[in-house]
Amino acid sequence: MTIDILGTADGEELADIAAYDQAKAEHIASGGVALPPDVSAMMLKGMTLPLALRKWRGLTQAQLADASGIQQGYLSDIEARRRHGSAQTLAALARALDVPVGWLGK
Repeated sequence: MTIDILGTADGEELADIAAYDQAKAEHIASGGVALPPDVSAMMLKGMTLPLALRKWRGLTQAQLADASGIQQGYLSDIEARRRHGSAQTLAALARALDVPVGWLGK
């Protein structure tokens, strides 16, 4: 981002902001749900989405694994991107996290 001496963003930055705002509005208008800002912030720091969602909900791996009916090691692998998780597993995690299934996959 380039900021001029008056502290305003350049045209390219303003266009990016406008495109983001439009895409977000369309997503929400079509029934989509935006990620909570805390989750987005954790992901920007390098966390995977499953890990960020678990931390956001204040759960340990053991608690989430138990609530979703999977092994803790499998959850660890999903959070670390060593495994992807089946559609059934991701749906179970979404239910346990009380988030839309689409956030974790279909």
